[in-house]
Amino acid sequence: MALLLFAVGFGPMLLATIMYYTGWMNPTEISNNGVLVQPPLAVAELQLNGADGEPLSDRFGPEVENAEWLMLVTAGSCAKECEELLYLARQVNIALGKSADRLSRAAYLEQIPADLAARWEKEYATMEQLEHQPGSSPIWPEGVVPSQTPEILLVDPFGNIMMRYNSDHSGKQMLKDLKQLMKLSQIG
Repeated sequence: MALLLFAVGFGPMLLATIMYYTGWMNPTEISNNGVLVQPPLAVAELQLNGADGEPLSDRFGPEVENAEWLMLVTAGSCAKECEELLYLARQVNIALGKSADRLSRAAYLEQIPADLAARWEKEYATMEQLEHQPGSSPIWPEGVVPSQTPEILLVDPFGNIMMRYNSDHSGKQMLKDLKQLMKLSQIG
């Protein structure tokens, strides 16, 4: 009887320890579609200001009431791929439905073509244009080079850049990731 009680009490802990250290029966596939930013980078490192001139990093953190998730479109010169990502960010935000107000959108574009600038207010009025802080240049996460490849960076409500998407990712993939994150997240 004592041996049975011992097995019932310590058996699950012993089994869990074996599984942890050997990797036995651990899932190997990943569930996210975007590329995880490893290690996550604080949005303060980007050294960007909002349209109001205030640092972007002031909008995030545990002390900020109603901090939101942020989809940040980054690009050097906004050509076709960049415009597709701007459009995709808008459509994914709309497709979030009741969670759409938990996500804001912004763009850091080094050069905006005249035709896009003329259409901005009509097509992307709710997408804020960011600028780098005077006397500084943004420090991007590893693998992100906006001047070469436009990308969408996902920033959590604590101000961590945690995932990135490029033109290889579809809107369905982004939407699936965002729905999962917002379902599991109690913040933002």
